[in-house]
Amino acid sequence: MVRREIVFDAPREEVWKAVTDPERLEEWFANDVELELEPGGEGRFRWDDGSERQAVVEEVDPEQRFAFRWWEEEAEPTSVELTLEDAPNGTRLVVIESLAAEWSWALELRAQALVAA
Repeated sequence: MVRREIVFDAPREEVWKAVTDPERLEEWFANDVELELEPGGEGRFRWDDGSERQAVVEEVDPEQRFAFRWWEEEAEPTSVELTLEDAPNGTRLVVIESLAAEWSWALELRAQALVAA
């Protein structure tokens, strides 16, 4: 299990949109995103290199928590939990992943890009 905390210099509402809105996810994470933001909703993440992951949403508590399982074809599903908390300088995002650390690393890069902008 991998656990990371990232603080964004942005309000909770903005961070929530960045991690749940398909158009915003396409700006920084995957090239094509489909996501039904409700428990039991399905999602697809596609990259230009041809890779793709399917997802099933497990929990949604707006601007608080987003949990889902995702997987590549014929691979073991990975659980991802995103929790937002108020922080002195913005919003703390806690990412817990059951296997690989893809979300947390991508989010850290996004946070660094926002600070540099």
